[in-house]
Amino acid sequence: MNNESAVAILGALAHHTRLNAFQLLISHTPHGMPAGEVARQLNVPQNTMSVHLATLARAGLIRSERHSRHKIYHADCERLRALTLFLADDCCTGKAEVSFTPLKDVSV
Repeated sequence: MNNESAVAILGALAHHTRLNAFQLLISHTPHGMPAGEVARQLNVPQNTMSVHLATLARAGLIRSERHSRHKIYHADCERLRALTLFLADDCCTGKAEVSFTPLKDVSV
């Protein structure tokens, strides 16, 4: 993870619909969800949700796979973990009062 990647991820999450979609996809790990179902659950038009999902995909936060006529979207929990570790290491290294060591042991 580098600054450019972190900025891309944070920028993608800096919209309430994209953040909600990403959180919803995380809650459906490892099975994922079709784009239409994400849109329905968040009460967002499907074409609007497609744009938001594309933004999340460009940032590497989600990936999709085709199943028949549907695209199933999955959250990339490892990418989120990498961002969290990057931010913790970058801002908190050497500060005894802030410890993020347990994050390195979390499995996703």
